[in-house]
Amino acid sequence: MSRTAERAPLTRIPLSRAELPALDLTQAWWPGGFVTSGGVRLHVRRTPGPESGGDGTTAFYIHGLGGSATNWTDLAALLGSRFPGIAIDLPGFGLTEPGPDHDYDLTSVVPMIIKFLDGLDLGPVHLFGNSLGGAIALRIAALRPDLVRTLTLVSPAMPDLRPDPRRVSDPRYLLMNLPLIGPRLRRQAGVVTARMRAERLAKLVMASTEDIPEDRWALAEQEYHERAGQHWASDALDRTAYGLIRSWLAPPHRSVWRTVLPKVDKPALVVWGTEDRLVTVRKAPRTARLLPRGRLLVLPRTGHVAQMERPRTVARAFLGMLEAVDAHEW
Repeated sequence: MSRTAERAPLTRIPLSRAELPALDLTQAWWPGGFVTSGGVRLHVRRTPGPESGGDGTTAFYIHGLGGSATNWTDLAALLGSRFPGIAIDLPGFGLTEPGPDHDYDLTSVVPMIIKFLDGLDLGPVHLFGNSLGGAIALRIAALRPDLVRTLTLVSPAMPDLRPDPRRVSDPRYLLMNLPLIGPRLRRQAGVVTARMRAERLAKLVMASTEDIPEDRWALAEQEYHERAGQHWASDALDRTAYGLIRSWLAPPHRSVWRTVLPKVDKPALVVWGTEDRLVTVRKAPRTARLLPRGRLLVLPRTGHVAQMERPRTVARAFLGMLEAVDAHEW
C-alpha cells in the first residue's frame, strides 16, 4: 500500500483468485435502451448475467461527470459471469435527455436515482460509482440501505477544491462562461474534432492512454458525435459540475464527511489511483476510514477511472470483498 494510504484501514485488500473471463478490448458497448422505473426515464445498458448459478444479485453502475454507462463496459464484462449488470446514463449524459425542469443538484438527482432503482424491484444490489457516481452511490447507501448489498467506489467525488488547471480537459473551459470572451472560446472549442475531444478527456482521467485500442477510440469518437447533436449536453455538464461543487461548499456540520459516510454501514471497497488528477488520492484514506465497513485499495500508475484502466484488478478486489464478507472477515 502506498504512503498516501498509510492512515487508511490497515487490513489488506483480498484480491480474489477466482477465474475471470478474458477481457476483449475490441468489444462494443453493451446494448442499451430506455427504461421507465419509479416514474423516472433513463437510458441504460444491460450486461447479461450467468446462464446458471449466481445468487441473482444485480450489479448497478453509476458513471462520473462527463461520462456515460459505457464507462463500465469492461468491468461489467468481467463480472457478467457472476452478476447481471445495469449501467445508467444520468440525466444530461449519455443518451438520457434531462426533463425541462431538471435540477442538477445532488439533492435532486439522488432521490431520482433512488426512485429509479427502487422501482426496478431488484432487491439489494452491488452498487458501483465512479467520481460523481461515487458521490451519488454514497448518498443512496446512506438514505436507502435496503437497496444496497455492497458498495464499490472508484475515485468518488469527495470535496476537493484545489484550484488546479490540470483538472479540466480544455484549459479554456473555466473561461467559457464569462460574458465577453466566453462565446468566442466556445466557438473555438466547437472546431475541435471528436477525436481530439476524446483524446483530451482520456488524458485527463487516465494515467496513460497508450494501450487504448483503435476500436475504442472509434467508439469514443462516436459518442462525441452524438453529444454534439444534443442541445442539452453542454448545459448539463456545466450545471452538474456546479451542483457538485455546491455540495462541496456545505458547512462542516452538513458535509458529506459527517452526514453521509458514517451512515453507510455496508461492506464498502474504495479504489483510488495514485495519478488521479481530478480528485486527489489524499482524500482516499479519510474516505475509507469514515466508512464503518470501508477498506481502501490504492493503485499505482492509475488515474481517475480505475474501472477502465485496471478492470481486472478492480474486479478481483470486488470479488475478494464478497469472499471476505461470506467468511465474516469484512
